[in-house]
Amino acid sequence: MSHRPSSRPSKSWLVLLVLAAFGAFGASTASAAPTPHKCDSRVNNSAKKLLPCIQTADLWQHMMDFQAIADANPGPDGHPSRNSGEPGYLASVRYVAKKMQQAGYKTTIQTYKFEYSSFVGTPTLSETAPTAQDFALGTTWNAGISNGTANADIVPVGGIVLPPTPDPSSASGCTAADFAGFPAGKIALIQRGTCNFGVKAINAQNAGAAGVLIFNEGQPGRTGLFGGGTLVDADGNTVSPTIPVGFVTFDTGQQLVQDFNANKAPHAKIDVHSIIDPNRDDYNLIAESKGGDPNHVVVVDAHLDAIFGAGMLDNASGSATILDIAEQMRKVTPRNKLRFIWFGGEELGLLGSDFYVNNLPASELAKIGYDLDADVTATKNGVWAVLDPAAENLFGGAPPQFPANVYAPSLVGRDQAVDYLDSIFKPHTFFSPVGTDAFSFNVAGVPASGVLTGQDCCKTQEQVNVFGGFPGNFEGNVPSFDGGCVDNPFRWCDNLSNNDPGVLTFMSRAFGNQVVHMAFAKDLSSPIDTSPQKRQRIALGAQQRHKLAVK
Repeated sequence: MSHRPSSRPSKSWLVLLVLAAFGAFGASTASAAPTPHKCDSRVNNSAKKLLPCIQTADLWQHMMDFQAIADANPGPDGHPSRNSGEPGYLASVRYVAKKMQQAGYKTTIQTYKFEYSSFVGTPTLSETAPTAQDFALGTTWNAGISNGTANADIVPVGGIVLPPTPDPSSASGCTAADFAGFPAGKIALIQRGTCNFGVKAINAQNAGAAGVLIFNEGQPGRTGLFGGGTLVDADGNTVSPTIPVGFVTFDTGQQLVQDFNANKAPHAKIDVHSIIDPNRDDYNLIAESKGGDPNHVVVVDAHLDAIFGAGMLDNASGSATILDIAEQMRKVTPRNKLRFIWFGGEELGLLGSDFYVNNLPASELAKIGYDLDADVTATKNGVWAVLDPAAENLFGGAPPQFPANVYAPSLVGRDQAVDYLDSIFKPHTFFSPVGTDAFSFNVAGVPASGVLTGQDCCKTQEQVNVFGGFPGNFEGNVPSFDGGCVDNPFRWCDNLSNNDPGVLTFMSRAFGNQVVHMAFAKDLSSPIDTSPQKRQRIALGAQQRHKLAVK
């Protein structure tokens, strides 16, 4: 899911000041990594043993394998894909299952149903009169899930409000009356407003329109490109119009209205093809350690699904993180049972984790003492973030309020990741779990933490001052606020090159520090020393180790 930057200051402010001074070093305490043979043969049952064995080569091999899976399994749109409900996702599940079985874990696949949709091929829109122009998908227009081809004049329907009122008010296309006198076979131009897009599209279809273009309404915040994806009716039910549906900006729509009123007869070609399967299979992959107390379970999760393509940053990176940690801990007999889960459907609304949590018997849910979530771990222009239930809600609104038995233990895992980042001179910030699979566990009463590094919009100057890089797009593709590959459709660029292997390595170690400590925690909710004095000792100790290493 998309994560916007948190302006919440780090509670370890003293250490952040120290780290800002020494952040250029950034050397990992695991720099003297053992040989692969030594890692393969030993029992990595402590942070001292485990973290050096989390190595870039192993992580990157999994990443390359996920990319190869996406490349070999294009979606209906013709692009490499690991999206839920598509062959690339199922191939990813089978890949991870095989790796975990080879490492000695017991694996099961949990199946659930969801509503799947996809474009078939690439939708197109062009205007042929009064000016000739091709619209760029995802940049100057978006397509709605629909089917059809239209090559016709554009005719505004009733209810369009120009200039727009200060508050949204247009009911354009919301009733059949708006299409009174509409000439059949034309493309209906409709203004965004007070009813769902599916209502507008179906009304246009019933009026004999050949296609639909919906333009933004025009108030501040409602002028740019919008829409796309599935359409719903007044009751929120998905509809699939049998005519093509597209979305354009306010400026484009206003110009088309002006051309029509000036008798310039705007004319367009629009082609959209898609499929909807309301009952498609999706999968969660579950792998358990052989040892560990089954009455005290630590869930270690990442979502395996992608959105809009290969999904290498979001979230092959997190999936590779927990897969490598599981492999490196295959000889470990933990105190608490480790349950590694790769969830599906996260990008579609936490579908996999919600299904998993909500379908556990109460007695089994009560055995889960903790959840750790790895959601994006290799961002190029990122921040080093740790999940904190009290951090700013990145999707707007107040942070969720959790009871003390959820919030206080969540800080235990949080501070284990912070401890490691402090030890290698890496600053940190806190992100809310809202929008991650950890949130499904928090809502169910399970303490949770995890790590992430941000994606897409918008890295602030304040974060640049701490983490380096530049403001705007976390992924580092272009210095803008809308250049990300992850949560923007029709870009198909979240590939292997969208990841930083160095970031992937040290963030995987930070996550590994959480996992190995929780694996052996005597009480999954017991606090650890989070005092400023301990933070200072960690920072000064890391500084001394660095001085010795560079002599």
